[in-house]
Amino acid sequence: MLRRPAVSGSFYPSEAGEVEAMLGRFIDEAELEFKVSHPKAFVAPHAGYIYSGYVAAYAYKALRDYSYKNKIDTFVVIGPNHYGTSKFATVSLADWETPLGLAENDIEMSKEIASFSSKFSTNENEEAQEHSVEVQIPFLQFLFKNPMFCFICMSNQSLGASKIVCDAVLHAGRKSNRKIMVIASSDFNHYESASVAKVKDGPELDAIEKLDEKKLYSALQETGDTACGFGPISAAIQYAKAEGASKGILLRYGNSGDVTNDYGSVVAYAGIAFE
Repeated sequence: MLRRPAVSGSFYPSEAGEVEAMLGRFIDEAELEFKVSHPKAFVAPHAGYIYSGYVAAYAYKALRDYSYKNKIDTFVVIGPNHYGTSKFATVSLADWETPLGLAENDIEMSKEIASFSSKFSTNENEEAQEHSVEVQIPFLQFLFKNPMFCFICMSNQSLGASKIVCDAVLHAGRKSNRKIMVIASSDFNHYESASVAKVKDGPELDAIEKLDEKKLYSALQETGDTACGFGPISAAIQYAKAEGASKGILLRYGNSGDVTNDYGSVVAYAGIAFE
């Protein structure tokens, strides 16, 4: 099976050379202030590259630097389903195509994840138009040679759902004896001023840095924040803790106004490592 790109030519360029030039520039310009020594998972944004790519680059540069000495077998990319086209979560069993070539599905591990709970669906149509997972793939293809993937798209982003996703990934990774890295795909507050976004995102970021998934959910309710991938973030927090992580590191926080110079209505982004 093959999943064709849904947002190539809109969220990111449709030509390989343009994608590589853009990603190369983002990675080169990302100036990491923190050394990430033993990451277990990352958070990266999923807006159009021209808006959020410079923030995502901080997460991916830290991942690249770690991988110089540490082999990663499979990248597990978990994103929200903005369309709500599944009842719970979809696990893709297809290879995904991007302008940089074929992103090969680690089918053995994907099947283990999907079989962990009857709640999972493998209906490819449920994520055929979703961008949250797709936009992460070219970054990984650009930085790594022939990476393997598992693709998970969550419609149900409850705390309970994120626990099931986490447990499924843990189970599959250990049973298949894979060295894996989890990427949670999320933007943060949407369509308010940059100052309001920073205030609303603050409690969520604090909870994330403390690896406190319950506090993350309570902060979202208290602030009315509109971060769209809180379920994947929660799953990544729980996975990282189970694998020995003790903290989250905010590598970069920004918003679309940094690119457009319009700070009156922005979407906010964060690159985060769990180690």
